[in-house]
Formats: sequence, C-alpha cells, structure tokens
Amino acid sequence: MSTSFIPASELPADDAPPAAPDFGPAARLTCRECGSSYALGAAYACIECFGPLEVGYDYVDVTRERIESGPQNMWRYACLLPVASYAGDEPNLNPGMTRLVRADNLARALGMTGTLWVKDDSGNPTHSFKDRVVAVAQSAARRLGLGTIACASTGNLAGAVAAAAARGGQKSVVVIPSDLEDGKVVTAATYGGTLLAVNGSYDDVNRLCSELIGDPLTEDWGFVNVNLRPYYAEGSKTVGYEIAEQLGWRLPQQVISPIASGSLLTKVDKAFREFVQLGLVADTPYRVFGAQATGCSPVSVAFREGHDVVRPQRPNTIAKSLAIGNPADGPYALDAVRRSGGAIGDVSDAEVTEGIRLLAETEGIFAETAGGVTVAVLRQLLASGAADPAAETVLLNTGDGLKTLDAVLGHVGPTAVIDADVDEVTRVLTTP
Repeated sequence: MSTSFIPASELPADDAPPAAPDFGPAARLTCRECGSSYALGAAYACIECFGPLEVGYDYVDVTRERIESGPQNMWRYACLLPVASYAGDEPNLNPGMTRLVRADNLARALGMTGTLWVKDDSGNPTHSFKDRVVAVAQSAARRLGLGTIACASTGNLAGAVAAAAARGGQKSVVVIPSDLEDGKVVTAATYGGTLLAVNGSYDDVNRLCSELIGDPLTEDWGFVNVNLRPYYAEGSKTVGYEIAEQLGWRLPQQVISPIASGSLLTKVDKAFREFVQLGLVADTPYRVFGAQATGCSPVSVAFREGHDVVRPQRPNTIAKSLAIGNPADGPYALDAVRRSGGAIGDVSDAEVTEGIRLLAETEGIFAETAGGVTVAVLRQLLASGAADPAAETVLLNTGDGLKTLDAVLGHVGPTAVIDADVDEVTRVLTTP
C-alpha cells in the first residue's frame, strides 16, 4: 500500500504555491462561540474570543446509496468527514462498523419494555471508540505535514494513538497520568513510540501538552486532542451515523453516552442532526442522556444544579477513562442534553462495578469502567423516571473490560476451588 498520497503528476511546479491539503467536504474552521471562520489548519482556538473551533462543511452528493456502497468501516462516511475520499486507502487501523447488539436480557433486568441496544465499540482495533477519532486526526496530520502524532490521554486514546502511528509508519508521543490502569499502560507501551507518565491528573497532562505546542521540539507534532482537536472530534460522529444506519436509517428515541470531555455525546447528537438535515433519516424526536462517575461528575453536577458553567473537579474514581475534571465540551454536552429533553446522572464506584457485571451477566459484553458507568446511570435514570422504559434506547459501550480488570477484582472469581473429583463437582452444584 502506497504512502504517497498526491500523485507525482499533480505535484506543484517549483515556482508554484503548494496545493491546499485535501480535506474532502471540509471547508473551514468555525468558532463555536462567536462564529468566526478560519482556513483549515492545525488550530483549535479562536483568536477573537478563544472559543473552540470545529469543522465546517460544504456537503455535496451525500446519499444513502453512496454511503452503503462504501467499505465496512468508518470510511463509508468519508463524504461527511474532514478527510480526502481516499483516506481509507492510507495505512490506518480502519475502525468502525462495530456491532449494534439487541440487549433484550439487559432490558428485562432494567425493567424496560422498549427495545434496548448496545453499540459495542469494544470491537474496534484497539478495543475502544478512540480508534475512530484518531483515524480522522491521523489523516489531518498527514494533510498538514505533521510526522509525529501525540496526545494527552486517560488511557484508551494512548493505545489508539500508539497503534495508529505504528500502522501508519509514524512516530508517536503519548502522555498519560502515572496512575492509569496497568492494562492500558502496558497496551500503549507495547505498540512502541514514546510513552510519558506524568505525576498528576489528566488535567495536568492536558495542560502540559498545551504548553508544548509552539515549542521548537514539537513543530512536527500533531496533538490529536489539542491542535488537531477539530478534526479528531469529528471522528465521534461515525458512532451516531452507524447507529442510524444499523437501525435501518432511522433515529432511536433515546441514546445514553458516557461523558469524559463531553465530545462523544455532542458529536453523536451532531451526527443525528446532520442526517436529518441531509434528508438521510426522518426528523423524529430523540433524547440524549449523559453518564458520569460521582468521583468525577462536573457535568452531572452542573446539570443537576441548573448551571450553564461546568465547575472543575479533582477526579477520584475507578472510572479513569472518564476522569477529566475540567471537560472541554462540558457546556456543549449540557446544551445537547437540555435541548433534547434528556438528563445527566452520576453513580458511585460500587455502582460502576455492578453495571459492568450486569452487562456481562445479561449480554456477554465485558465493558470497561465507562460502560459500567453508562449501564448504572441508565438504571438510575429509569428508576427516577427521567428516562422512558418504553422508548427504543441505545446505550454506548466505549471500551473493553480487559483493560480495567481492577474494577472487578475481588468481586468475581471461581465459584469453588476443588480437587479433580466428580464427587467434589456434585457437592458444589448441589449444596445450597
């Protein structure tokens, strides 16, 4: 597979300006606060108001038929993303098109009468939804001539960046808090690249990465969730696109998402709205719900108290993948939830573990701690009447439980330890 993405015949003459990078339908970067527009590039903050930038598009010829004729991965939606039409031909992990599992057993356990689905993104190449966002950011890095991809990570992103860089023949620099789960640290380290563990929280790590931008050392680096964040965040839209397509080109009535930075929830909502605007699905009402762990619940607290401002917290929870005390997209997650008539809840660490076990015992899906949070919050929202038990609901599972074994250690284990004797088996199975 070639890594030369511009044919030699199309290269500019020596005295001609270089061709603009091919970002497909993406046309500009737009400030989410004041609406100022900028050329596409490695930028993430508005110089007018310091608001966050997002990608703006000029969509052309987006049809169901065009999407359905695409590959069985996220690149089938290239016509809706800030990538060239040939992005899927570049060396990458080709994530996406993960299972949408009908979860009847879990629905019964939760007392639901409507259909419940689990969008299981543990099936991605590095077993989390982060492969999607990295794929788009990696494509942008190539367009912008950035040879090293880097990130600040709570765990899953670390592995996704290191793996994508290895596959793409690029360098990687991954920065993580030093207290992450061993499974995530070992996984990221195994893919190679540079792995830096920082004594501090994710917010400390993120601040360090922001400070590194502009340093001569990092001029060739693309921090996927900092200076490439507008492109990176768009990868999460493919979760929403897939849900709608897998449901037969329609929207669910309810969707429940974990909240770390808040970007996944807002981008799934954006995906649904884009499909409606483009005429790909009917404009039917849906509600968006958010889930956090109580030990790091700044967005949930703001929702409960009726605030528009998300006040930072110092994380203290086993759900380390959600442990972002100052979430960049927290206010926008609040907007999406309130606009759609949804709600945001938070649950204790004990309830997180219960949620992991409930999903595994009912549907055979072993979720990481973020999935346990989402299951437990859905149960909470149903009990309080905030969520409708009769509505068709999609629950997002964003990662694999093998990465967060500590959450269930001490809570599960062998039913009994026995000798290799039939009588011993009989004793165990017949003893009340």
